[in-house]
Amino acid sequence: MLPTLRRKLEALAERRDELERLLADPEVAGDQARFRAYSREFAQLEPLAAGLAEETRARADLAAAEAMRADPELRELAEEEIAAATARLEELDQVLMAMLVPQDARDEGGLYLEIRAGTGGDEAAIFAGDLLRMYTRYAERQGWRIEVESASPGEHGGFREVVARVDGRGAYARLKFESGTHRVQRVPETESQGRIHTSAATVAIIPVAEEAEPIEINPADLRIDTFRSSGAGGQHVNKTDSAIRITHAPSGIVVESQTERSQHANRDKAMKRLKAMLVEAEAEKRAAATAQTRKLQVGSGDRSQRIRTYNYPQGRITDHRVDGLTLYDLPNILEGGLDPLIERLSREHQVEELARLTDT
Repeated sequence: MLPTLRRKLEALAERRDELERLLADPEVAGDQARFRAYSREFAQLEPLAAGLAEETRARADLAAAEAMRADPELRELAEEEIAAATARLEELDQVLMAMLVPQDARDEGGLYLEIRAGTGGDEAAIFAGDLLRMYTRYAERQGWRIEVESASPGEHGGFREVVARVDGRGAYARLKFESGTHRVQRVPETESQGRIHTSAATVAIIPVAEEAEPIEINPADLRIDTFRSSGAGGQHVNKTDSAIRITHAPSGIVVESQTERSQHANRDKAMKRLKAMLVEAEAEKRAAATAQTRKLQVGSGDRSQRIRTYNYPQGRITDHRVDGLTLYDLPNILEGGLDPLIERLSREHQVEELARLTDT
């Protein structure tokens, strides 16, 4: 491990010890906000402390084995223990470096999934529907809850635009690299001559804003419209103007909600999503300088970037952000088998972050 990374590890270990002392302080215990923040940070650093303790034990085992090597009768056993301790230290080195990657406080929370049909007309809308189904299947596999909040159906199936909320532990961490343009190559059902068409849909992943995140919205900046829902929900939503559309004038952000029976409930959902989008917009501004140097930009900022191609004739899926990331398992991936892609993207992100840490 590079000396710069070792020093960062030691600084984090010292911070963990400091937090342990702070959490035992009655003054901190009486301040719920501070206590909760410190507890969360302590929990994040605890695995690092455990890893360092295990590394210390492995180094002690290695030293003891090397001392045994001087005894001819114990040399063979010593060599075995040296090999085991050395392998364990190499493994721990990788684990500890991974722990140096800064944790995004939003990783454990939920997200808003926005899918919009792009180039390709009706076929693009159908593909947007296929993407929603893929993410829905993945959410079901993870035991997450997914709920469509607004939808604009396509004329021949799928969606021109659909927004869903995904709730579940670690949902944002798993799906945050999905933002961007997804391209599909296949023969549309409406194509009589069997020609392959290329269509596209954009995906945006926006983390759900925590209640503690300060975000002030001036009511004078909002235009609120009601309209008749076009989504599922029975006869009620189709006969009353219960759907809500909120326009935030300063940013130009427009959000809708139409799945609830009452205007009040739809307004509450729309406001929560608006807050999440405003918080994310501020986060994107802060990260703009460093994001330019990253292949894997997180969040909704890279939705114009072509990130992935789904080639149906070859059963192939290619992620263009990582060299060599091509899988010939398209049917399974479309049924929600996204883990091979997500895990590779997460590892790539980890490598990028470690490279950035060595430069600072």
